[in-house]
Amino acid sequence: MSRVTFEIPELASMKKYPKELFYRGNLELLQRTKVSIVGSRKPTKYSRMMVEKLSGELAKGGVCVVSGGAMGIDATAHLGAKSTDTIAVLPCGADVRYPAVNKNMLIDIEKNGLLLSQFEDGFAATPWSFVVRNELVVALGSVLVVGEAEIDSGTMRSVEFALAMGKEIFVLPQRLGESCGTNRLLKEKKAEAIYDIDAFVARFCNPEKIMEKKEDEFLLFCAANPTYDEAVAKFPQRVFEAELSGEIEVVNGAIRLA
Repeated sequence: MSRVTFEIPELASMKKYPKELFYRGNLELLQRTKVSIVGSRKPTKYSRMMVEKLSGELAKGGVCVVSGGAMGIDATAHLGAKSTDTIAVLPCGADVRYPAVNKNMLIDIEKNGLLLSQFEDGFAATPWSFVVRNELVVALGSVLVVGEAEIDSGTMRSVEFALAMGKEIFVLPQRLGESCGTNRLLKEKKAEAIYDIDAFVARFCNPEKIMEKKEDEFLLFCAANPTYDEAVAKFPQRVFEAELSGEIEVVNGAIRLA
């Protein structure tokens, strides 16, 4: 069991700074720009798909995704970001694999990302510890994203923390009759809808980091020797730039790394 031995500036927004914090994994993630994502344990397919895309794009841009390690939106956010770019804040000891369905995910995050908890090893989750966990999740992020939530759900408790901390809240646009909690937040002008994921991500990401990642993806794609037409369809501008710079060459209609 390891303790965090330094102050985390973001936690000054909490009602009371935690007496102790325990962790397993990579503490360097705490130094990164962070976005918290929470939501329903039983989200729609649409919400899962959008949260996975959002967290994945944030991670590509060097942003660390923070969530609560639970089923549903939490797990989708962690998995979308990949274990190397996520922090799971737990309502139990960092050695407890809870919920059991997320055991493998939590093991991966321990190895490559960061598990964070206010509770000593062996502590089992209780109703009040989820509330404590939720406040810590919200405090760590620059903003709070709510993927999906009903009005009387536990997720809306996280929204209350965000409002008290003065943090911006963002939600996914949802259909009428679904995710009534987030729709009410929009109606009451307490949250802003994410209509463009790329534009949202650009608010937090280092443009150079995004470009570096895109270039890596391009070169990996070209390593498989796609046809010229396939490469242009997927990376139109990058193909022309790479061809001019000599990074790639076209041989018999196929792309090859130079």
